[in-house]
Amino acid sequence: MAVAECPDYFHHHPKYQDKVDRTPSHRPADLIGSSFQPTANRNSPNHQEDDVDLEALVNDMNSSFENLYSSVQCESTPLLHNGQLHRLGETHAPTHAPNLGQQTSPHHRLHRSQPMHILAVRRLQEQQYRTSSLPAIPNPFPELCSPAGSPTLCPGSLPPSEPSDKSIVKVFSEDCIGKVVEIPAEMTARDLCQLLVYKSHCVDDNSWALVEHHPAMGLERCLEDHEVVVQVQASMTSESKFLFRKNYAKYEFFKNPLNFFPEQMVAWCQESNSTIPPSHLLQSFLNSSSCPEIQGHLYVKESSRKAWKKQHMFLRRSGLYVSTKGASKEPRHLQLLADLEDSNIFTVIAGRRILNAPTEYGFCIKPNRVRSEQKELRMLCAEDEQSRTCWMTAFRLFKYGILLYQNYKIPQQRKALLSHFSAPVRSVSENSLVAMDFSGRIGRVIDNPVEAQSAALEEGHAWRKRSQRMHNLGSPSPLHPSSLSAVIHKTQLWFHGRITREESHRMIHQQGQVDGLFLLRDSQSNPKAFVLTLCHHQKIKHFQILPCEEDGQMFFSLDDGATKFTDLIQLVEFYQLNRGVLPCKLKHPCTIVAL
Repeated sequence: MAVAECPDYFHHHPKYQDKVDRTPSHRPADLIGSSFQPTANRNSPNHQEDDVDLEALVNDMNSSFENLYSSVQCESTPLLHNGQLHRLGETHAPTHAPNLGQQTSPHHRLHRSQPMHILAVRRLQEQQYRTSSLPAIPNPFPELCSPAGSPTLCPGSLPPSEPSDKSIVKVFSEDCIGKVVEIPAEMTARDLCQLLVYKSHCVDDNSWALVEHHPAMGLERCLEDHEVVVQVQASMTSESKFLFRKNYAKYEFFKNPLNFFPEQMVAWCQESNSTIPPSHLLQSFLNSSSCPEIQGHLYVKESSRKAWKKQHMFLRRSGLYVSTKGASKEPRHLQLLADLEDSNIFTVIAGRRILNAPTEYGFCIKPNRVRSEQKELRMLCAEDEQSRTCWMTAFRLFKYGILLYQNYKIPQQRKALLSHFSAPVRSVSENSLVAMDFSGRIGRVIDNPVEAQSAALEEGHAWRKRSQRMHNLGSPSPLHPSSLSAVIHKTQLWFHGRITREESHRMIHQQGQVDGLFLLRDSQSNPKAFVLTLCHHQKIKHFQILPCEEDGQMFFSLDDGATKFTDLIQLVEFYQLNRGVLPCKLKHPCTIVAL
């Protein structure tokens, strides 16, 4: 009750009245409202100009507060008036008003004891600051604000986002480790391979390929460089996947066409049956006006049966035909077996074990519309690897034609353009290894072959003397050359450790079976020896590397000690430059790169 009567108590207190009388310029009547007119004369001598300005300012503020209070009073709860509940529509006369019978409308007065809403005062202050205090500064980012000028983002303030044309592709390496890549919808297989080469820090020698692998059906094929990856992925099942690996035989037929097309399998589709000259062999396949064909015997798996039947086949631009009467080419004896336009050719994996094929050189013609139906697949089997390679290469040439030749030339054109600006990355081969002389202040290339041979012999003798002298000084340390020679080959890409003979065959098959494709592995029969696996004329051969000791030092040799090497790296570098006892030089290392 004391708090409620506090305002009235101050009104009747004598000291309060004296103070109010002594300060006529700040009377309560001046602060209550505009209806109470001041009694002081503006022309009196006691009037000051500052009091007039302050009184005008107070009157303006009172009028603003009254307008605000009239709008707030209608939508807010009743407030307290001198400790009593104030009801809407009820009027109260002030205690100090000269005329107690006169009632003032609530829209034209403001009681001193009534609290004001803080939110309403803040809105009024912000409105005054925006209109009078601050200058009008244009918003530099109108699209980030709502229409009311608020900096808060609204759902309609941002422009509509365009649909993304990105796709997610998961690629696996040969060690079954996958990598998810976001690519554009129009990215080709060549561009994706270059992206993976860049991310994996590999040497881009234009031999990397993207492989479409179907484990449920036991099929895989190498995508052409111009094929769109997203379109190929759309035709694959959930179990299918992409593999990233080397394929040296992708365009090898442009370099050595005679190794891919035997003369007995290539003929004209004419009655004369004349053979094609070797110089015009590839031109006849690339030229759409010519009519070459591939002919020979193939094993065909009968539909819905496990039996295989040997028949005479003809591969032409229009499709694959089977002769119903021996080797006859008459149209009435030819039956279309598969179309080339809407089909792709795949290599059959483990066909002899899974499909009971007569040989292990199987391939398949799969229509693009087929996902996992085994009945729609055309399972075929050749008698040897050369025949299978001939059929599959001719299928690619008949289907794509000049596009394959353009894909083959694009890397060479890029290499020619880059050669003007920077030195291209070259593989270790006879074209990149040269003899150097570093005896002077500046190294020089040894052009004379006799001088180069003598320098190599001298360096070899110096290496042996230096390693033997260090060996005689005491026990070798972990960084001793004799200790490093036993383990340094494990850092090379062509060394694959303890893999079996079958695994080495599979790796050579997957990476192209071209001349000079090789790898080194541990020997299974001799724990101290190694094995060199080499491909020559599409046949895989194995050569054992035996250790030999001379003057207390260990060496490695391929020819029973005639040529000795301190480590396997020197052995590989030597046979990359010299054929020696091998059927061909070492050209292409069989590598596996982890993504």
